Amino acid sequence: MAEHWPSWEPPLAGTDAEQIVAALDRQRATFRWKADGLDAPGLAQRVGASTLSLGGLLHHLAFVEDHYSTQRLDGSTPDARWSPLQSEEGWEAHFEPSGSPDELYALYDSTVTLARERHAAAIAAGGLDGSVAMSHADLGHANLRRLLLDLLEEYGRHTGHADLLREAVDGRVGEDPDEEWATPWDR
Repeated sequence: MAEHWPSWEPPLAGTDAEQIVAALDRQRATFRWKADGLDAPGLAQRVGASTLSLGGLLHHLAFVEDHYSTQRLDGSTPDARWSPLQSEEGWEAHFEPSGSPDELYALYDSTVTLARERHAAAIAAGGLDGSVAMSHADLGHANLRRLLLDLLEEYGRHTGHADLLREAVDGRVGEDPDEEWATPWDR
């Protein structure tokens, strides 16, 4: 039995905001654990005909985190490093890694840290019902709850991909990180 509650484990009870953020953080932690500690060939490993790799997913999810915590959250401009990517056709589904393993891990970790701070500030300012910049021409603006649930869905999809990719690299399997493992943003 665990002597402590892992930082990535959601609370047994909490507010809606605490539960949604904790579920998202659990997906982030599980994804990051699946990608953790690999060299360039491990991060580039693909399965079958798929173009997905763990390095590509680190890069893609760093972009998604930035996009959801800037443009979709408050209408601000995502980090300038994404500008060349956004000029490409199909940029939303760009999965090509850029950089060394250390650079990819640092990019992902720093982007998640900043996104968590921005989302926490938005929750403190207006709660889950607060309006965000994400909108639909016919339906108006979404609320923060919808934005966070969309991000959670994105992680659910790609954490499943990461599970298969990591198993192909070195056999690592498991639903959650080891209890002793700490997320980079909690270290």
